Amino acid sequence: MSVANRPVHRPLSPHLQVYRPQLTSVLSILHRATGIALSVGALYLAVWVMCAAANPQTYATFQSFNASIVGRFVLGGWLFSAFFHLCNGIRHLFWDAGYGFELKDAYRSGWIVVGVSAVATLLSWIIGLRLV
Repeated sequence: MSVANRPVHRPLSPHLQVYRPQLTSVLSILHRATGIALSVGALYLAVWVMCAAANPQTYATFQSFNASIVGRFVLGGWLFSAFFHLCNGIRHLFWDAGYGFELKDAYRSGWIVVGVSAVATLLSWIIGLRLV
């Protein structure tokens, strides 16, 4: 407040609309989001097991959802979340050991995490569908 009890209009600190997203910030946010997705996916897996234990009709209903487009999207997202969270966690272990702090190394390892996660998701999806 100013002397005359009028509010002082100070500029706000820069927010998301000011900054351009960088790979490191996007990967940090994605790492947190995939951690949440893995937690929700664990609940999904628990429901899957409960449906299997309940009776064949309940399990068949749940499996029909998993076979649908939405169900496959959910399972594919959960699978990507697992691979991304694993690969980015390994990246963080290297950082904890003191490696990869240079900006070019951080960007290189970030793109490697994205690429390996995508390839691992596709490969496991292809292998999984061949086993069915």
